[in-house]
Amino acid sequence: MKRRSFLLSTGTIALGQLVVGCGTSQQAALSVQLLNGSIPAQLTSKFTHEFKPAPQLNFTIAEQLKDLYTQLLSWKQLPEETDNQKWQLPLPSWMKSHLPSTKSQPKDLVTLGDYWLAPAIRQGLIQPLEPTQLSQWQKLPLRWQQLVKRNDKGELDPQGKVWAAPYSWGTTVIAYNRDKFKSLGWEPRDWSDLWRTEVRDRLSLLDQAREVIGLTLKKLDKSYNTEQLEPLLPDLERELVALNRQAKFYSSDTYLQPLILGDTWLAVGWSTDVWRAMQRYQQLAAVVPLSGTALWANMWVRPQGVNSSPFLSQKWIDFCWQLDVAQQISRFSDATSPIPVPLNPADIPAEERSLLLNTSQVFHKSEFLLPLSTAALNQYESLWRRIRQPMQ
Repeated sequence: MKRRSFLLSTGTIALGQLVVGCGTSQQAALSVQLLNGSIPAQLTSKFTHEFKPAPQLNFTIAEQLKDLYTQLLSWKQLPEETDNQKWQLPLPSWMKSHLPSTKSQPKDLVTLGDYWLAPAIRQGLIQPLEPTQLSQWQKLPLRWQQLVKRNDKGELDPQGKVWAAPYSWGTTVIAYNRDKFKSLGWEPRDWSDLWRTEVRDRLSLLDQAREVIGLTLKKLDKSYNTEQLEPLLPDLERELVALNRQAKFYSSDTYLQPLILGDTWLAVGWSTDVWRAMQRYQQLAAVVPLSGTALWANMWVRPQGVNSSPFLSQKWIDFCWQLDVAQQISRFSDATSPIPVPLNPADIPAEERSLLLNTSQVFHKSEFLLPLSTAALNQYESLWRRIRQPMQ
């Protein structure tokens, strides 16, 4: 059976919502807004069976992480005496056009991508969690604990508060059409393969400065989170110019379509998107680059302004970190649980093993895209514009 059939998604929930429980006035309730495809559907009923009486669960599905961040913004409004309901911080134009037109109450928990964690903290959109109330916290590997400990500016801080609870993660990968590579006699295995002359004008790249500059830095044996680009600029710019010549297409939304149609032979993309495409198109394969890649995580956060008891929220987070539940997330969702669990290769379709069974060596070489200083971000953006100019 395909893993996709197990997922909690808009395809399996009428009107994008799942309500479990009778809804009596004395019944405890938990409201969650989560990313489509990130939780196996059977886990909701399993969770309710752990309580007597069973709590009422209200799960609302969002299609994209930016939609969830926008929802957090919509709950962070100015005081009610402000008639025109302006926002505390200026928003990008695309967010202004997607803000909800009607008020809604904040959910108890919301999925947030790690990339959005720093701005959510800085803008006061979420409140910290209390790890002493999470019985499974110590099962979370140290790397994940460090990722969510931040100061009030959203920066990593070993002494900081715990702002989120990671429940799944994935990588930036190289997807490719294996039919196209049969005649070449090789298949991509690392970032350096993107520069090979055989794939000139056959490459789709993400329209993301941090991702593309980051993978180029990785090729140069540097960090995705390099703060000072100036000492590396001669080599870095030369590599980026060469990579730009290889690229036929840049997009962060439709980068797989040219690959599926055969217009490109390789695409750099996120493992969730790639995994879904591989379910439908058997000619596609994917690899996690051997020199390391960018990591991303889905996290539970508690919105600012939630006044309900955190008891059920804490229990749900603990539930997601239980070994048997973590195993189901890894096997039947779009990503992998941060809780290390054994996975039997025989239980995983061969085409998916390269995305799920990452070796520890590759994982330890990989990095989350961490917040950079304003000066560093300006360097990245300036370099990105300079490199992209010929194609615009």
